Amino acid sequence: MVKCPAQNIVWLDDTACGRAPALIFHAFGNNSMTRPVLLGQTAVPGSHRVLSLYRGKHDCTITLSGAGELMSTRKNASEQALATLPCQMLSSTDAATVLIGGLGMGFTLAAALAATGTGASVTVAELVPDVIEWNRGPLGEYSGFPLRDKRTILYGGDVADLLRRDDCHYDVVALDVDNGPEALSSGGNDWLYSVEGVHQARQSLNPGGVLAYWSATADRRFAKRLRHCGLQVIEKSVYAHGSKGAMHTIWLATVKTGCRRGFGG
Repeated sequence: MVKCPAQNIVWLDDTACGRAPALIFHAFGNNSMTRPVLLGQTAVPGSHRVLSLYRGKHDCTITLSGAGELMSTRKNASEQALATLPCQMLSSTDAATVLIGGLGMGFTLAAALAATGTGASVTVAELVPDVIEWNRGPLGEYSGFPLRDKRTILYGGDVADLLRRDDCHYDVVALDVDNGPEALSSGGNDWLYSVEGVHQARQSLNPGGVLAYWSATADRRFAKRLRHCGLQVIEKSVYAHGSKGAMHTIWLATVKTGCRRGFGG
């Protein structure tokens, strides 16, 4: 880390990791600023698009080039619900094992930790290295720095890697890696919402486990796909913030009683 007092900028030098420095934290600037300040930018792996982190007077936002605002610290209710709702469906959360696909702004991870006991473990997979660094830095303030919790296991890579492993099983699998079934930031996310991807996620559940998906919009075709894969589905509409404004969709899926674990139910 290199501090430049004259410009009130902190550079995080990650050249040791083989990547060019991508983060600029205005950590010592004037907190009374009214215009958003760019804190960092990074490329989305496997895409030509760029993620940008901005800090305003009271919040932070992450935007995606060509699409606008992707997420905001002011609008995190549905991200929290993605973890809280499936955990509430478990018979016990004392030693629950949770897998979260997508760190985002850390609110789903924080909610999973709050909803489970001291013996729980929460694995969060994040594909974009700089998103992890943002959560370790200024962005982490908004969610309470959940990466610091001793129950957190951080996987710096694609959540699909963990879903494909035969030796990893979870009580809750909560996926929020894009805008939903219609991938926005990276076409590589499409697999997670395909029949094969849903089947693989189902296979990773412990008996009595819950599979949860977040989406910016409702999608009847995806709900039908979940049922085709032998899952019972509950669809929830959740406000992004408080009790007004945009609503997001969360699907909660459990294995149908008597269904085999094989492909397609």
